[in-house]
Amino acid sequence: MKKLSLGKLITTVIVGFFSLLFISPLVWMLSAAAKYEVDVMKFPIEWIPTKWNLIENFKTVWLGNVPFGLYYLNSLKLAVLMTLLTLLFSSMAGYSFAKLNFPFKNGLFVLVLSFFLIPQESTLVPRYILIKWFGLYDTHFALILMGACSIPLTFLARQFIKDIHTEYIEAAKIDGAGHLRIYWQIILPMAKPILATVGILKFLWTWNDYQNPLIFLISKSKYTVTLGIQSFASQYGTSYAVIMMAALSTILPILIVFVLLQKQVINGITMGGVKG
Repeated sequence: MKKLSLGKLITTVIVGFFSLLFISPLVWMLSAAAKYEVDVMKFPIEWIPTKWNLIENFKTVWLGNVPFGLYYLNSLKLAVLMTLLTLLFSSMAGYSFAKLNFPFKNGLFVLVLSFFLIPQESTLVPRYILIKWFGLYDTHFALILMGACSIPLTFLARQFIKDIHTEYIEAAKIDGAGHLRIYWQIILPMAKPILATVGILKFLWTWNDYQNPLIFLISKSKYTVTLGIQSFASQYGTSYAVIMMAALSTILPILIVFVLLQKQVINGITMGGVKG
């Protein structure tokens, strides 16, 4: 018993050490965002600032020359729209692959999953050519069009919906309900846990996306916050306190979303991965 307790203690110490190690860059960023520039690179590191400049750094980011508020609204618009569309398309595709019978269903599902194995970077050139050809380059609509569905999230939805009892669907059919009504009035309410997970993950992925806005947007008025950080780095150069405040402002929404809803994310992934 004593040996087991000692083992747990050692494991806890090791896990705690690595946890602190991994979280230290985030803590340093929080600390630097509240400091004067001359104190940012002091060694040994002042984890808790002795002189605070939090308000001035905040004003520089939000009220300075870089339109950070506009970038924020652009990111919010893209994240919300893409999340709603992904919820709709992923749940509909998940319902189709889980409960409907049509020719080559399993083969099509495997084919769809196989696209997930293709790295996004390898499709950049074809997507760029298509977007230019459709006249959608440098528009938010192009990003929304490319991000309106998600293969891994469709897989999660399909795995969860597959485990919903078919008797509910059969009873609805006897009452004269069609597939659209069954999907809307029966499947969607019962799939709320996985829909919550899909929505949260899609929002986080879209908010953090840097590659697609970088490739498909050139007008600064359409930039997202991830590109906005680059603007801060270009304009403020070595002013790390301001850049860290901008980075902190960027990750704040996703930190809040994840801290508040991490239970739904973990439960949804577990249910979607285990079932089926």
